[in-house]
Amino acid sequence: MKRTLFIAAAVIGLGAVVALGLWMVFQPKAATEITLYGNIDLREVELPFNDSERIEAVLVNEGDQVVTGQVLARLDTGRLNAQAAQAAAQVAAQLQAVDKLHSGSRPEEIAQARANVAQTQADVDATRTNFDRAMTLSQSAAGSRQDLDNARQATESAAARLEVNKQALRLQLVGPRREDIAQAEALLDGYRAQYTLVQLELADAQLIAPMNGVVRSRLVEPGEIVTPQKAAFSLAINDPKWVRAYVTETDLGHVHPGMKAVVTADAFPNRGFEGWVGFISPVAEFTPKTVQTTDLRTSLVYEIRVFVKDPDDDLRQGMPTTVHLPLAATANAAGHG
Repeated sequence: MKRTLFIAAAVIGLGAVVALGLWMVFQPKAATEITLYGNIDLREVELPFNDSERIEAVLVNEGDQVVTGQVLARLDTGRLNAQAAQAAAQVAAQLQAVDKLHSGSRPEEIAQARANVAQTQADVDATRTNFDRAMTLSQSAAGSRQDLDNARQATESAAARLEVNKQALRLQLVGPRREDIAQAEALLDGYRAQYTLVQLELADAQLIAPMNGVVRSRLVEPGEIVTPQKAAFSLAINDPKWVRAYVTETDLGHVHPGMKAVVTADAFPNRGFEGWVGFISPVAEFTPKTVQTTDLRTSLVYEIRVFVKDPDDDLRQGMPTTVHLPLAATANAAGHG
């Protein structure tokens, strides 16, 4: 009897040990990271010319790497060069006119005005003398009435000319009116603005790369007439690049902006690209069909963007990738917070 009880107890103990071992082996292990799937995305820029003109030269082709400030294409500037020369001449001429007004009358002009006054004063004196003589003769009946009238008219005419010359001298001494100077300066500003506009149009005749990138599409050829409504190039921006992925609501609490990530791609199986979470959508959406796990097809998820460091420009637009978000980094970040 005791032997039977001992065997039963041993069997029960062995079963308990085996059950404990199996439970330890097959119990769910705590996850150490969140794994997401997505595709590489990057920005594209459409580059049109700012004016309508004929293309003179196209300097890049599809696939060319370009840098900020590089000239991609040029327009014919024959007409603009003529307009620039005309605008420069107008500015120079009006500048001289403004300087002349500011300088006022020249000493020679004032001297000439004084001489005119002196001459007409002499004329006035002579005509008055003739008038006095005619008056005396008329009173003594030695002169005719006609001679007296002629002498009076000559005196009045000389006096009028004297007043005109005196006013002219006064204007020479006072100088130009402030309104005339202001008008001339405003006209000069207008010519300068026109010249600046032509210079801007000349600068716009060169299509410049706004940033580093790759020419994705070349849409124009030399000799074509371009317009601001038609893009000349499509430029793919190399930096920044990001992975567009989707995280479930249950995992959302573990993800935060700035969280470190590692991105892998099938094209580079032994390489991980450093990255970080740069954007988390505030709005839930149904899982897009591009997500590659069937159990997430009908779930509500949140879009995130994981920015990637790719100094060698190996990752391409649309390339499938896997995003690894270490949960330990989340815990540490929460502890520091």
